[in-house]
Amino acid sequence: MQAAVAQRLLCLAAVALLGGVVALAVIERQGDDAAATPTPEGSAAAGGGWYEGLAGSRGQAGDAERTTCGQILTGNSYGVSHPVLPCGAKLLIRFGDRIVFTEVIDNRLKSAGRQFEFTDRLAREIGLDGIQEIDWRFAASPES
Repeated sequence: MQAAVAQRLLCLAAVALLGGVVALAVIERQGDDAAATPTPEGSAAAGGGWYEGLAGSRGQAGDAERTTCGQILTGNSYGVSHPVLPCGAKLLIRFGDRIVFTEVIDNRLKSAGRQFEFTDRLAREIGLDGIQEIDWRFAASPES
């Protein structure tokens, strides 16, 4: 009886080992595929390299207003709010003949009817008044 139990345990151990080896092989193969794909300098939109979106100013920062990204907003804060893009995502924003480099500092919009909200400082710098169409794309990482 004990020989049968030992044989079953040995079989189960062999199956577990085989499963682990197969899992490692799959993970290694996925890693090779990812390494073979070059990382682009910037993620450009189809047909021209820029995405379009509506943007407006979020207005002046409130007293000790904290963003969902953990930053405390002041009059010198410089960045954008976007409900989907991750905190810290580096962006290029084009409005008219101006292109600025900024980052996502909040994921909560204060008002509806737009995809982006700019800090008051950023909106003033590029001349954004009301809700207007802007162009944007992800910025190239500094390492590239």
